[in-house]
Amino acid sequence: MTVDLRIRGGTVHDGTGRAPFPADVLIDGGRIVAVTSHPGDPEAARVIDAQGLAVAPGFIDIHTHSDVSVLLDGRAQSKVHQGVTTEVTGNCGFSPFPLVADHLEDHLDLLAGLGHDPVTPTWTDLDGYADAVTASGVAINVAPLVGHGQLRIAELGMAEEVREDGIAAMRRRLADLLEQGAFGMSTGLTYVPSRYAAWDELVALCSVLAAHGAVYATHSRADVEVGIDEASRLGRATGARIQYSHVALNEPAVWGSAATVLARFEEARRTGADVGCDVYPYAASASALTQYVPAWVQEGGVGAMRSRLSEPAVRRRAEDELASGWGPDGRIPWLWDRVVISRGVPVAGGPAAEGRTIEEASAAAGLSPARYVLELCREGGNLVQVVLFYRSEEDVRTFLRSDLTLLGSDGSAVPLEPGGARPHPRGFGAHTRLLGRYTRELGDLDLTTAVRKMTGAVADRLGLTDRGVLRPGTAADVVVFDPATVADTASFLEPCQAPVGIDLVVVNGTIVVEAGVQTPARPGEVLRAR
Repeated sequence: MTVDLRIRGGTVHDGTGRAPFPADVLIDGGRIVAVTSHPGDPEAARVIDAQGLAVAPGFIDIHTHSDVSVLLDGRAQSKVHQGVTTEVTGNCGFSPFPLVADHLEDHLDLLAGLGHDPVTPTWTDLDGYADAVTASGVAINVAPLVGHGQLRIAELGMAEEVREDGIAAMRRRLADLLEQGAFGMSTGLTYVPSRYAAWDELVALCSVLAAHGAVYATHSRADVEVGIDEASRLGRATGARIQYSHVALNEPAVWGSAATVLARFEEARRTGADVGCDVYPYAASASALTQYVPAWVQEGGVGAMRSRLSEPAVRRRAEDELASGWGPDGRIPWLWDRVVISRGVPVAGGPAAEGRTIEEASAAAGLSPARYVLELCREGGNLVQVVLFYRSEEDVRTFLRSDLTLLGSDGSAVPLEPGGARPHPRGFGAHTRLLGRYTRELGDLDLTTAVRKMTGAVADRLGLTDRGVLRPGTAADVVVFDPATVADTASFLEPCQAPVGIDLVVVNGTIVVEAGVQTPARPGEVLRAR
């Protein structure tokens, strides 16, 4: 017998949390056939020496927005160079399905909030989307969630109120998409229209998820305490598995209280909620700018927002409200020098101003910062993206150390040359940053724990049964890296930089990165829940 590939002589971190051990990993037919400490038979068509290196399962990014980007460029460079082999998509209420013809414009406006170039859908559901991804070819795997925003648009358009028959229709459509293999559903409860979902609607949908053993991932209400309590109550009420997305403290008044937030999760678990959370290792966030304007301005979607902001009296009211603050009850003060435009549009005859703060760009345009933000939203809609430096490193480290947290980048799989935009560096370095800065340099985690946060623990949470660990019979997604050198190189000023220290990446048994260089192979798949 001859196997396809033998990774020889490395130190195996198998994703289960057990102590690392020296072993060879044998791969054949896209599967791991052995993890053995006995060199020799069987022979292998390819042998790769991993002496002095760590061998781990391919990293699974539990929170991404690569739904559209993998269609635009299937190389998935920003992720595959980090050792990420599976992207969990459809987060924050955004997904590329379901789509219905009667509301297609609203569907596409919502997708624009991901910050990528537009696509022309040839699909309406998960099956069709999977066919499109497969036809275009992708280097890594995609594990899709259903975005509640798209689900709601499909049945209700951009309406705020929901009738009982509308909830019933959403339940039926969600069940159908779960039958097609979606791993769960996500909400984006600060985004229109997901933010309109009231308790009864969420209970009805989470009950469907629970019946299918699927996950509920939530980008919560802006107040973290309210968000955790709502998510925990949903878990207790429905039995759904709850994943609280990108936990963070964005309000300066509560910086330093991450331990208190984690205690709320622990209490929720003690009282019967199956709840966990994920975090990315940066003290800054990024999102569509539109989510920060007053809710009434966003009502009805991008087209309605543009129409409102064209009325001078309405615009003045919106400017006054926006200038007073953002977040829960507008209580977070605007620090305009901490808000950086990562993808913009021309305003007042000026340039798109990527890489500049709102303070700088608004001054150059001769507008107040709040007025400039409204003009950006009016001109660019959900396409406009910003980075907010509203977090503390102390909180990030506290969250990362917790057993409750998994690593999710909240980024996308994009090219290393993204055409002038300055996206958040998390999409280029989150996983290697955990291994380098927070594990090797700061010692916040040991290497085995760090690997598990990105592999086996993620697979367990998602219900992904054949990935995330290195054992015979599982899919051959493998990363080989140098623990002594692995590090992110992406910065906020120069984000589109590949990391260092990732030597080999294997996806479904095929090498996609070797000696740090990406191959032309695109062996990725759209995975389905079983």
